[in-house]
Amino acid sequence: MDLLPDYSIANWMLLSLAGFCIGMSKAGLKGVDMLNITIMAIVLGSKSSTGVVLPLLCVADFLAVVYYRRHVNWSHFRKLAPWITAGILIGVLLGQDMNELYFKKVMAVIIVLAVIIMIFLEVRKSLVLPSNKLFAATLGLVAGITTMLGNLGGSFANIYFLAMRVPKNGFIGTAAWLFFCVNLFKLPFQFFFWNNINASTLSTDLVLIPALLLGFWAGIKVVAMIHDDGYRKIVIAMTLIGAIFIFLR
Repeated sequence: MDLLPDYSIANWMLLSLAGFCIGMSKAGLKGVDMLNITIMAIVLGSKSSTGVVLPLLCVADFLAVVYYRRHVNWSHFRKLAPWITAGILIGVLLGQDMNELYFKKVMAVIIVLAVIIMIFLEVRKSLVLPSNKLFAATLGLVAGITTMLGNLGGSFANIYFLAMRVPKNGFIGTAAWLFFCVNLFKLPFQFFFWNNINASTLSTDLVLIPALLLGFWAGIKVVAMIHDDGYRKIVIAMTLIGAIFIFLR
């Protein structure tokens, strides 16, 4: 039995581009992952694509954890992790019957509105959004639900880190550890509840890993050239563009 799916050359090229985007995103170019989500959904279908994407995310998360291991804000990690975990469990239950397309459009609108608020705060040079437990709990819970249903959790984590004005390397390093743990936690649900990961999806992942590694290397080079203020603006812009892209898809 041939375990490698018989995709067209065009589809393999699209999937490789998606793998490259995953690598770049995990290297620190947040928002690029929206392009990966869209490409994977077009080629594989929305729910099925999560079975291919998740192992790739785990590999890229591991690379990011190793590279940014000295830049972790454990305080923010502890504030978000329990709520994201709870959100994942809710997402597992909701994912059985929810209309994916409708869900993603609603989430895209929420992301756009949140980013607009962030832009307003940037222009006004206002204080950060409330750093209380309710703020972290709300974004963490939504991030958990959305990461399970559509790998959209990174956008809500981005909004949290931007609001807390976490420096560039701390932003990337904390997000790396957070989603490395989160994505490992999601694996059994994809295996045993949704049956989205199998020999065929894993063989596809193996083919895409070189593109992911290249994307991670390129992302590291680009991120190193961006200062903190510029990084914030880039993440805001890419998150906004990505959310609009998801809504229009």
